[in-house]
Amino acid sequence: MTVYIALLAAVGFEVAGTMLLPLTHNFSKPLPSLFLLFFYGVSFYLLALVTEKLPLSVIYASWAGLGVFSVAILSSVFYRQALNWQSVAGLFFIVVGVTIVNIYRA
Repeated sequence: MTVYIALLAAVGFEVAGTMLLPLTHNFSKPLPSLFLLFFYGVSFYLLALVTEKLPLSVIYASWAGLGVFSVAILSSVFYRQALNWQSVAGLFFIVVGVTIVNIYRA
């Protein structure tokens, strides 16, 4: 169970870093850029820890899928980026795919 907590934390740090990308202004703003690098670093560290317990395919599918889903939702909330019904449907399929990969992991 703790392995999934570490995986979710890795997703959370990756999402936090990605959400900071627009605030870095092409890495010309030092503080958001430092936080972005820190968040990505922690995310990859946690991913490295998780690789000892779960298959890489499960880790990457979960990390990437949940990251894309979270960034899309948070971007619509914080950056007012529009989500049309096709995007929402695609996000739904990402969640379904990640769930299937985790249920039937080898």
